[in-house]
Amino acid sequence: MIAIRSVIFVALFYVWSIIVAVGLSPFLLGPRSWAMELMRVWARGIIWLLRVVCDIKVEVRGKEHMPKGAALVAPKHHCMLDVFAQFAWLPDACFVMKKELTWIPFFSWWGMRAKMIVVDRAGHATALRKLIRDSKERFADNRQLLIFPEGTRSAPGAPADYKPGIAALYREIDVPVHPVATNAGVHWPKHGFMRKPGTIVFEYLEPIAPGLKRAEFMRLLQDRIETASNKLLTL
Repeated sequence: MIAIRSVIFVALFYVWSIIVAVGLSPFLLGPRSWAMELMRVWARGIIWLLRVVCDIKVEVRGKEHMPKGAALVAPKHHCMLDVFAQFAWLPDACFVMKKELTWIPFFSWWGMRAKMIVVDRAGHATALRKLIRDSKERFADNRQLLIFPEGTRSAPGAPADYKPGIAALYREIDVPVHPVATNAGVHWPKHGFMRKPGTIVFEYLEPIAPGLKRAEFMRLLQDRIETASNKLLTL
């Protein structure tokens, strides 16, 4: 039964995504706020499908720590859901997308219209300077920038490997960092189509204020995210 539900969900996921990305593409001609609102509708539709089709509830905890203005948001990264779920509740989310994604029609158009940040990961120092410059521009618009500290998806409970990009942003930009713990990978695996019933939690943790030294910041960030995420794995 879980396999059948999972197949149905995957099919509906792509149908819903095509309806929004292709069918509503004329809205790309409007202001950025239209694109952001439709991305919010798209994300909420997927969360609804998870609950109705797969019996997976998505729960947000720590709402008192959720940013309302300019901030870095640092979520644990298990699966695709970690990216677009944030659009369902953050006021004006912006995420860092790799350059390869700009080759995908419609997806890239929506990302560019919503003014996401594109980074060429092969660019190293040049890419980092661009990331810092673009981030400052987004923060001037009071947006919330999502950056995954690990850089890529990891399996639930796997050893953490935090990259230096977020530390550079933290050093250069005077905004708080909001860690986010999750157990999403338990129910939406990194690979495969199976969607396992239960509760996916996104837990916003106490923000880290600007001004810490790099080593202290990275230690605190990793400790908060990993400790909270591991506690959620049994849900």
